[in-house]
Amino acid sequence: MGGGMTTVARTQVFLLPDLGEGLSEAEIVEWRVAVGDIVTVDQSVVEVETAKAVVDVPCPYAGRVVTLHGAAGEVRPVGQPLITIAPLDGGDEPAGHATYREEERAGSGNVLIGYGTGHGGATRRRRRPRLALAPEPVDAGHTDAGPGVGDPPTDPARSSSALVISPIVRRLAREHGVDLATLPGSGPGGVIRRADVEAALTVPAARLAAVPDPHVALSPAGDGDVIVPLTGVRKVIADKLSRSRREIPEVTIWVDVDATGLLETRAAINAATPDAPVSILALLARICLSGLRRFPQLNSRVDTDAQRIVQSAGVHLGIAAQTDRGLLVPVLRDAQRLTTAELAAELAATTAAARAGSLPPARLTGGTFTLNNYGVFGVDGSTPIINHPEAALLGVGRIVDKPWVVDGQLAVRKVTQLSLTFDHRVCDGGVAGGFLRHVADCVERPALLIAAV
Repeated sequence: MGGGMTTVARTQVFLLPDLGEGLSEAEIVEWRVAVGDIVTVDQSVVEVETAKAVVDVPCPYAGRVVTLHGAAGEVRPVGQPLITIAPLDGGDEPAGHATYREEERAGSGNVLIGYGTGHGGATRRRRRPRLALAPEPVDAGHTDAGPGVGDPPTDPARSSSALVISPIVRRLAREHGVDLATLPGSGPGGVIRRADVEAALTVPAARLAAVPDPHVALSPAGDGDVIVPLTGVRKVIADKLSRSRREIPEVTIWVDVDATGLLETRAAINAATPDAPVSILALLARICLSGLRRFPQLNSRVDTDAQRIVQSAGVHLGIAAQTDRGLLVPVLRDAQRLTTAELAAELAATTAAARAGSLPPARLTGGTFTLNNYGVFGVDGSTPIINHPEAALLGVGRIVDKPWVVDGQLAVRKVTQLSLTFDHRVCDGGVAGGFLRHVADCVERPALLIAAV
């Protein structure tokens, strides 16, 4: 991954680095430095949040901070200025820095973020998204510069009706059906900013115009309504779950199980190895791995373009984790290679990192099967949505005392409900039922895990 640099009047401008994983924008969470501060090479200068992680971005240059491009809560596209650094012997700040890329200081939103540093050079600049309606300044000290190398020429006809610099503003208007030509711009020179588009969305007429079919038009927001932008992690979750429901013919089956034996097994393991405790989630993960060895059809995905089912050689186990930023599913790659103790350690470290927002995006993609312990929310059952493009998800409800028949006698046991949601394209009920029954049997009689190895 790499960022870029432009040099103007003895300053160095660090551009938001290439994000990878299809990420193209960034929300600034918190600046670690202020204008006038002295920074060293690879010092963390800003915390940014992607749809997948919160990341500290280090700056590859040393010197004095001249300009911070954007405030907390604002979006920066990849390849756009992030911070301007002047050498310690570079003198005063060049004139004009305060107005560089003023448009990107419009409004808030949380989208995707960069991580890592590097040097992109001229090739990186030519590959940047085109900003067609107004020329982009390439000199941090001059705001009247023409189009740079590789940039398209300005369209005067269109510029006269709608001045838009930011691709974020253009996309927001397109998604909501807002005609940019009808909006007055509040930015420098009449540039239309994100805030202008968002303000238009609060006007009933603009909102109705954004919906082609009047029968499905939304009512305008009221004075007391709370507006929560569908951006960042929330937007990614919404998009992924909506796609799952659209594409996957899913079925959910469930069974109640006596988990008393599983709890007793965990207590015995932890008594023997108090320095390396094993969680119930780790034991359930081990049971799932045993079930997937027997029923590999559930460890797969459907490639609709090629009209084929791909069964994965390894089990990349996703663990649903609720965080302050929303539901994340960090992945333990090749989980089948881990011992139970290693599973427990990896699960604890991974879920903690997910909640802290410190996992890299690569750790949040590529899963082949997901384990969801929704019992932590105090619920017994659920019909969870499959984590697209996976083919199955096992859910576990809370473990509670319930009356249970044991050897013909009524007893109080620790009971939980297991649910399996699966893609009916990869298998039929026999395979899904066989997997769930194997998991249930192992929960009730953990000794079966030894026989299944």
